[in-house]
Amino acid sequence: MDKPLFYTPKQSRKRRGFALIITLSVLAVVIALTAILMGYMDSVRRDASYTKALVQGNIYFADLKQMLQTQFKKNRKPLYTQLYQTTIPLTTASGKFSMLLHCYPLANGVNMNWLGYESDRAMTLQYETAQMVLEKLSTKYRLKDPNRLEEMLLEVIGKSEKGVHEVAFKRMRQKNGILSFADFQQLIERYRFEADDANVLRIPWRDYFVFLPRSKAKSIKSRQKESVIDGDYISAELLSLLFDLDINMVKESWVPSEGALKEFLSEVGEGGAYQKALFAQSFLNESGCEVSYGYGGEQFMFQFIDSKKEVKNFEFYGKQ
Repeated sequence: MDKPLFYTPKQSRKRRGFALIITLSVLAVVIALTAILMGYMDSVRRDASYTKALVQGNIYFADLKQMLQTQFKKNRKPLYTQLYQTTIPLTTASGKFSMLLHCYPLANGVNMNWLGYESDRAMTLQYETAQMVLEKLSTKYRLKDPNRLEEMLLEVIGKSEKGVHEVAFKRMRQKNGILSFADFQQLIERYRFEADDANVLRIPWRDYFVFLPRSKAKSIKSRQKESVIDGDYISAELLSLLFDLDINMVKESWVPSEGALKEFLSEVGEGGAYQKALFAQSFLNESGCEVSYGYGGEQFMFQFIDSKKEVKNFEFYGKQ
């Protein structure tokens, strides 16, 4: 049968309908690809902004490091005494760049790693203090298996080989204990699941403990000097626990500042309980700092530590 010379109206409608379907399909693909491309471009812009902010943070860190190691090379005490109590704004002469600097003491609690001093007779006071605080918190918050928690702590501090299999915990032992709250949280999560004990998450650990390496000094006097608490800046919670004081009274009266601990204990009649060997008798150069700054219309933050006049451990927090 011969093909018609011309399409009938019905055939024409079918042809247009088919073409329309193709056009809509292509359009849908184009729209989808455009959306993906736009999303990719936004991601690239965000990454570029993040990278530029990170670079700017590194520049700020380098400037602060230089300032601390030149203008405050010999005496950091006046600066940190102020920074512990308030946040200081820093601005360039042009006003183009500005940042907020706040610092906090790193040694204002019981060092969790003191639990590793059990066999060191010179550090008996430090060991017993850490043990006592841990036991009181375990009782107060009704931990199901406090002995297992202590075993796990000793594993990562490096005083026990029992049960250590995870790479992360082996790494902690190699670097002389638990050196950050993030490390400690890993251990807490491990204990929580092993002992099925959610009570461990209720303990405000940061109010009582800090995480600094144990002293590597060979002489007894040097170890004792480095293994002290910055008592003038301890929390009300730790002050209450160490000296068996009513927490409500302490919260109402305690104001952390230089020379505050001795004066406070004398006023409440606990001066005799103060043990000089446990608390710093002069300014401790163990400080952590947080810096927030604006870049590209957004706020970013980084932190660093100043330990024994060594400014180090830059850590970028990203957008806030």
